[in-house]
Amino acid sequence: MDVNELFWQASIHDIKKGYKDETTHFTCLLCGEKIEKGIIYPHEGVLYEAEKFIQHHITSAHQSVFHYLNGLNKKMTGLTDHQSHILRLFYEGKTDQEIKEELEIGSAATIRHHRFALKEKERQAKTFLAMMDLLKEQNQKEESFVPIHKTATMVDERYDVTISEEQKLLEKHFPHGIGKELARFPKREKHKIVILRAITKLFDEAKQYSEKELNAIIQPIYEDYVLIRRYLIEYGFIDRTDDGSAYWVKK
Repeated sequence: MDVNELFWQASIHDIKKGYKDETTHFTCLLCGEKIEKGIIYPHEGVLYEAEKFIQHHITSAHQSVFHYLNGLNKKMTGLTDHQSHILRLFYEGKTDQEIKEELEIGSAATIRHHRFALKEKERQAKTFLAMMDLLKEQNQKEESFVPIHKTATMVDERYDVTISEEQKLLEKHFPHGIGKELARFPKREKHKIVILRAITKLFDEAKQYSEKELNAIIQPIYEDYVLIRRYLIEYGFIDRTDDGSAYWVKK
């Protein structure tokens, strides 16, 4: 199971922690890093048991679960950029007066209004989650959708793809199997995302690739490998340095 699927299937309790307790290891829900149980991990003169070390990883790699979640695409959080900024300042313990001065807006009363609006959003979210849980219990045969990758640059109806629909599209476009030659690169946006997602899985998430190495993986799949490479970056599957010297899977 890839990290996006693991994230979206996780409980709110696990998402708040930022990691999932699995049989033999702890898995970071934010990037997929795995920490094996039963091992002591030395780091900068300190010895960590596995669960403490995954917690240390989250702090060092992601600052905090809150900061990671707050940095997701606004289609994922349902927050405007302004709300995300204010929420971060609340989390960091800033007073209403300090926030007013930093944002140079309104008055302390304006900040209190934002607090109220966010509380209202919390109540709405709890109600909605309860309704969705009841819906799932009522309709056990509901077909699952393909998880949206958390680094998606745009989130809209293009991600409205079920698991069975994805499988049919992959069989159609990769008649000889994923990683083999692509029959054609689709024009429909939602079909492009399915193909790009499949190609992304061919890369090692822990590795950085040179442009030449990246091209060597893509070229046997599709002749216009530059087009595929550009779309992988444009749709938020792959990231790179500004000078193009290194590429990696976004998490």
